[in-house]
Amino acid sequence: MVVLDSPQGAQGDSATAREAAAAYLAQHCPWADLDAVLLVVSELVTNAVRHTSGWWRLRLRAGQEQLVVEMDDSSCDPPVPREPDFSGGGGFGWHMVQRLAGHVEVRPLPDGKRVRATWPRPADGAC
Repeated sequence: MVVLDSPQGAQGDSATAREAAAAYLAQHCPWADLDAVLLVVSELVTNAVRHTSGWWRLRLRAGQEQLVVEMDDSSCDPPVPREPDFSGGGGFGWHMVQRLAGHVEVRPLPDGKRVRATWPRPADGAC
């Protein structure tokens, strides 16, 4: 399992999260779609940094049946899909997360929320 916590007193770093995720997938889940997972990780970290004022924690774990990426953060507000703004105003991230992951769910936590993205392991894949 990989666990990354938001840096104390810093905005956070999606590049560090992508690097850690890429290393974990190479070692534990070579069957996973690296580009899709890295894009989801990047979007989840970026959204936590932009839309929360507190902590966040990213977890990746590979089970026998699936790959799980979880982002916990200090905001109780669930992600909201927005109309994409092609002039640079964003609105693409949550749509991408939902399309790239096999399954996405959002659950409340006592002090925030958890976004969980999962990818099923293919029948011939090895973790």
